[in-house]
Amino acid sequence: MYRTFYPGRAWLDTAGHPIQAHGGSILPVDGIFYWYGENKEYTDGKNGIWHWGVRCYASRDLYNWEDKGLIIPPDLDHPGSPLHPSSKMDRPHILFHEQTGKYVCWVKIMEPKGDQTATILTADHILGPYTVVRTGLKPLGMSAGDFDLAISPDGRAYYYFERVHSETICADLTEDYTDLTGFYTVHFPHPEGPPFVREATAHFTRQGRHYLITSGTTGYKPNPSEIAVAEDWHGPYRVLGNPHPEDPTDTSYHSQISSVFRIPGMDLYIALADRWIPDHMDWDYHEYKKQYQRHFDPSFTGTYQDPGWLGDTEINTSRARYVWLPISFEGDIPVIRWLENWRWQEFIDWDLVRP
Repeated sequence: MYRTFYPGRAWLDTAGHPIQAHGGSILPVDGIFYWYGENKEYTDGKNGIWHWGVRCYASRDLYNWEDKGLIIPPDLDHPGSPLHPSSKMDRPHILFHEQTGKYVCWVKIMEPKGDQTATILTADHILGPYTVVRTGLKPLGMSAGDFDLAISPDGRAYYYFERVHSETICADLTEDYTDLTGFYTVHFPHPEGPPFVREATAHFTRQGRHYLITSGTTGYKPNPSEIAVAEDWHGPYRVLGNPHPEDPTDTSYHSQISSVFRIPGMDLYIALADRWIPDHMDWDYHEYKKQYQRHFDPSFTGTYQDPGWLGDTEINTSRARYVWLPISFEGDIPVIRWLENWRWQEFIDWDLVRP
C-alpha cells in the first residue's frame, strides 16, 4: 500500500502490476477518483503496437489504484480502425455531460498519411462500454494534435488543441460535446515550426483565471514547458514562462505534462506528467532539440552531437513512468518544483479549503 507519491519511480496498481494510464487524466465520480489513459503495456518499440486501448483505475486516496480494466479495448479485427493496436491513438480525454448523462471521450489519431484526426465515443458510465459516434474528424478542417477538453460552470465545453506544427486553437464544442460549433480562436503561433510549436496542452482554472501549460514539439523526448494565463476561455493568453524554473536539465524534470488535476474542494493542483523515456535521462535536450529542428527544417545549419536519436515508433513506452508534482503559486504565477516524495495531505492550507 502506498502512502506517498514517488515521482519518476515505478508505480504499481493494487494487484502489483505497472499502472498503464499514460497521457492520462483524473475524473472524480461519486467520491471515487478515476485515472484513465493510454495502455502501453505491449508497446516495446519493435512490434508495431502503439497502444492496447484505454485503461482505467479507481482510487479513494490518489495513491493506491485498482485496475478497472480496458474501458475502450483495442479493435483487433479491423486493421483500418482508429482503435487498432497499430493505430497511433493518443491522449484520451473524457467529459461528463450533466444534461444527457453521457460520458464523452475524445482521442487523437495520427493517420498513416500524416493528418491527425479525432475519434469520439460515448458511454453511460465512466467505465463504459463506449460506442464510437464519430471517426476521422478534422476539427475545423485542421490537422489536430495533442489536446485538452474543459467544461465551464454553465455547461459549455472547450477543445484546446495543437494545429499540427503551427499554433494552438481554442474551439467551442457543440451542446452534446461530440463536434465543434465552428467558433475558435488562435494562440501561440510559431511559423518557424517544431520544436517551438506548443503541444500537450493542459488547461486549468484558478480564482477566475485560465492557465494553459504546454510543451514544445520534440515527440516523446522531454523539453521545457511553458505556461500562459488569461481572463477568459479564449484568451488572449499571456505567456508567463517556464513553470519549472529550478530544473537544471531544461526538460520539465524529464517529463511531459498531460493534465492538471485539482483535488475537489481544495486549492491544491497536481500536474500529471509522463516520463516517456526513463532509460535515456542522460540525453542532452539542447542537442536533440537541434536535431529535431533539423529534421523539420532542411535549411537548418546548426551543428550538433548525435544524442542517440530514436524515432517515436522505436521507443519502449511500456516502461514509461509518471511524474506527479504539486503546483504552488507565487502570486498568480504557477511554479512546479521537484520533490523526491510527497503527500498531498501535507500541502493543504486549511484556510483555502472550499465547501
